[in-house]
Formats: sequence, structure tokens, C-alpha cells
Amino acid sequence: MPRIAGVDIPADKKIAVALRYIYGIGPKNALDVLGATGVDPEKRAKQLTEDELSRLGAYIEDHYMTEGQLRRQEAQNIARLKEIRCYRGIRHRVGLPVRGQRTRTNARTRKGPRKTVAGKKGVKEMRT
Repeated sequence: MPRIAGVDIPADKKIAVALRYIYGIGPKNALDVLGATGVDPEKRAKQLTEDELSRLGAYIEDHYMTEGQLRRQEAQNIARLKEIRCYRGIRHRVGLPVRGQRTRTNARTRKGPRKTVAGKKGVKEMRT
């Protein structure tokens, strides 16, 4: 498995797809990197030469924030929102959707599994 920017990328995939395994590199960025370094996007990752791998790694290091550094920055941004207690920060803190989605139904990904609440007693039970 070739290693670029500290990540083992899959050897059997085309390099345009394999670069997406690096956190912070998506489809558009992968094609931009390949165009700037002159690497054929149709090549498989295992067919790359050492020179091409080093060019890709150096270009990504110079032009993109990836992996740990990007994750740290995102965590700091969320922590800042929580600290200033803005609306988005409160939603992050409580574990609800942040971007205006409805919560009456759906939102199960953020809210977690349903918590069943016991129902009210029936009218017949109250009379006795």
C-alpha cells in the first residue's frame, strides 16, 4: 500500500479515488492535486513511481490542511462556538442538529435511539 501524507491509500484503486482516503481531500481536490503534479488520474495507486508519490505528498503537504491538523482545527472551531454560547454552540453541546433541521420527527442520528416515555393512565383505571 502506498503511503501519502501519513495515510496508507488502497493500492488497487485508481489514484483519483485513492487520494480521497486522506481526510481533507475530496473528489475535486484529488483531481486538482493530480493535475498540478502531472500524474495520470487513470493510473492505479500501485503503479505509481516513488517520484510521483513524493510529488503528490509534497504538493498535498504544501497546499492542503489534512488529517490531524484539520481535525484539530475543526474541534477548536466547535469548542469556540460552545465557549461563546452561540446558538450553534448550544446545539452542539446538547447534541441536536446544528443547521436548522427539524427535530419533531427524524434527527435520530443526533438524538440517538428513541427513549420511550410511559403513557398516561386510562380513564377506566382512574375511576376505581
